[in-house]
Amino acid sequence: MARLRNIPGSRDRISESGFCINEPEQYKGRWKEVFGNNRPIHVEIGMGKGRFIMEQAKRNPDINYIGIEMYSSVLVRAIEKAEEREAEGQDVSNFRFIRMNAEELGNVFEKGELCRIYLNFSDPWPKDRHAKRRLTSDRFLELYYGLMDDGTVIEFKTDNKELFDYSVGTAKESKWKLMAYTYDLYSEPDMLDGNVATEYEEKFTAKGNRICKMILEK
Repeated sequence: MARLRNIPGSRDRISESGFCINEPEQYKGRWKEVFGNNRPIHVEIGMGKGRFIMEQAKRNPDINYIGIEMYSSVLVRAIEKAEEREAEGQDVSNFRFIRMNAEELGNVFEKGELCRIYLNFSDPWPKDRHAKRRLTSDRFLELYYGLMDDGTVIEFKTDNKELFDYSVGTAKESKWKLMAYTYDLYSEPDMLDGNVATEYEEKFTAKGNRICKMILEK
């Protein structure tokens, strides 16, 4: 997927934004201090411009959301959208952003601290030698497992069939329970219920691409 990478001053913009947590490691096990409450924490890894996570936060004010994005120039777009919502008078208190790589999750969250993880249209890393970088690889599934309690959930969506085949395979071989999966989300009313479409999802469905989704439970 093409991503913006070179917006001048993006790092400074992030460090100055109240929506971004610049030293997230210091809040490991203490995220209730950031939000001022002890509500469940849901994380989106690779949030892009933030539409999905901000819409989830709007629909579910009793849940705290954290969006993780590694590309500064993309994260700046999410900050702009968050500021627009704030200017419109929307409640923006239950979501925050972090610029980091998913490999650092264990440095930022304590065991059992996360209740749900969203993986939306992740980079497929199509070459075999890069398979371990896929966010549904066995090493990442093991990482998530250690950060979540029994009954918690991972939701994964993609339009890339090869990545989805791989992900279903790694899920079946993992400690996770594969609760449900489909190669055509929009033909499955039960799985589509409450769905929030990302920017990529809207583009892909408009082109006629089928969206795949799987749900894992610990």
